[in-house]
Amino acid sequence: MGVGSVATVFAGIAAAITPSAGTRRTLVGIDGVDGAGKTTFADVLAEYLRLQGQTVARVSLDNFHHRRGLRYRLGPSSPDGFWLDSYDYRSLHERVLDPLAPGGSGWFRPAAHDLLSDAPVTPPCEFAPPGSIVILDGLFLHRDEVVRSWDFSVFLDVPFQVTARRMAVRDGSPADPGHPGMRRYVGGQEIYFALCNPAARATLVIDNTDPESPAVITADAASYVLPSGLTPDG
Repeated sequence: MGVGSVATVFAGIAAAITPSAGTRRTLVGIDGVDGAGKTTFADVLAEYLRLQGQTVARVSLDNFHHRRGLRYRLGPSSPDGFWLDSYDYRSLHERVLDPLAPGGSGWFRPAAHDLLSDAPVTPPCEFAPPGSIVILDGLFLHRDEVVRSWDFSVFLDVPFQVTARRMAVRDGSPADPGHPGMRRYVGGQEIYFALCNPAARATLVIDNTDPESPAVITADAASYVLPSGLTPDG
């Protein structure tokens, strides 16, 4: 599958996701750097699957941040802090991944933290019936803590020069990825690339530089360059 219309590409991805048989649920991870378009991509994919008659649940890693004090314990501009302390993987497993794994109850809670209020939350349980597809979008989804959870995964490849401009429009952050104000985010994601090589771990890599013309690419064609002195484990 190469460059094509949005409809063609999403239909192809939807067809490649095979719902699990029996009592299992199918977990799909949508990964990519900040500003790659993960949430929109996951929402559109969910809609395509629903139009095919599939039962789909949506979850976002944005609802599983650590409290602000922990996220910034290494300083507000620390790449290591962004990589190490952004997300609460223990809560993600307890509330979502474990209940939806084989043998799980199917009852999950889609959030543990509210980013705006910086407060813990306990939303009502939701049920993903057997055979359903659960799509979770977020950063760092191919790191060791969660990579084995996915039955199917996508890495959205978009150069930092593009995602920084998108983030500037969305968040008011600097539009230059080399700006000191972007050090935390760009540096943290470069650590991720070096330690996990997410494009190589993903089921499918999509060039999402132009969301109107997405394209399936090989992992070797991903736009990021691994920092010198660090080696991906593949």
